[in-house]
Amino acid sequence: MPFRPLSNVLATVNLAAATLVGILALPAPAAAQAWPSKPIRMVVPFPAGGGIDTVARIVAPRMSESLAQPIVIENRSGAGGTVGTEVVARAAPDGHVLLAAFASHAMNATLYRDLSYDTERAFAPISLIATVPNILVVHPSLPAKSVGELVALARKRPGEINYASVGNGTPAHLSAELFNTMAGVKMTHVPYKGAPASIIGMITGEAQLTFTTLLIALPHVKAGKLRPLAVATLARSPMLPDVPTVDESGLKGYDSVAWYGLLAPAGTPAAVVDRLHAELVRSVQVPDVRDNLLRQGTDIVASSPARFAQVIREDIAKWTKVVKATGIKAD
Repeated sequence: MPFRPLSNVLATVNLAAATLVGILALPAPAAAQAWPSKPIRMVVPFPAGGGIDTVARIVAPRMSESLAQPIVIENRSGAGGTVGTEVVARAAPDGHVLLAAFASHAMNATLYRDLSYDTERAFAPISLIATVPNILVVHPSLPAKSVGELVALARKRPGEINYASVGNGTPAHLSAELFNTMAGVKMTHVPYKGAPASIIGMITGEAQLTFTTLLIALPHVKAGKLRPLAVATLARSPMLPDVPTVDESGLKGYDSVAWYGLLAPAGTPAAVVDRLHAELVRSVQVPDVRDNLLRQGTDIVASSPARFAQVIREDIAKWTKVVKATGIKAD
């Protein structure tokens, strides 16, 4: 099921808000009635400066204004995002600790066998915030100008083509292995420590291709240092309208979407989740917030909690198949 853009959910916001007012007017536990009674911690399970950190810092101040309490960004990185995620899973479900989640949240459920939390049951989804188009780019020296030519070349030279990622078990790694699996080819993984290092590896020709976000790739594409072959989402990107998708290039159904979302600990009162959802949707409508998110190369989604839960379930199912087929292991 495709993501619903923000425009499709705005019509329901006023009704949801009206319903929410009624809900909040009813008798409720003291914790829910008083909420928020103190500053809210928004845990980002990655270092400062990354995509989800940037998105959280764009959205949090506007939500803070509406909720009349500070929202403090707390970076708790480590183990592919699982360290900070565990912090939220163990937090009191009172709406004062939230998780700013990245697509790797679902991937980690397939990569780590000893997680101390259940990726689905330990959290109450609030909303998707935005999605980020991924793109398949190659070094100009690679003699492939389409997905079809890349597949043919990889079949002719199994294991000889290197692809870059930002580390084992990362979205770039799994996106490339999904491509390998669907195309029936074998390309060699070259993990780097972070996006800047992986792009340097691409530009120098140490690696011949990578799946990365459009925002990261676009400056190098415009400079002629990288050549785009296909967008990894089911729909073309308006930022590169002439670049086809992997799906329309022959690998039907290929879809690798990076997303950003907001979660609370399981057991958080429904009224609090609804209020957070309403405030998030309102926040991303504000022109400066919306424009700032768009400048990050994101597509604003602002989904319902139920839709976000469905996305997580579908991602876990999809990446479980890839992990089992390839034997990928997290560091």
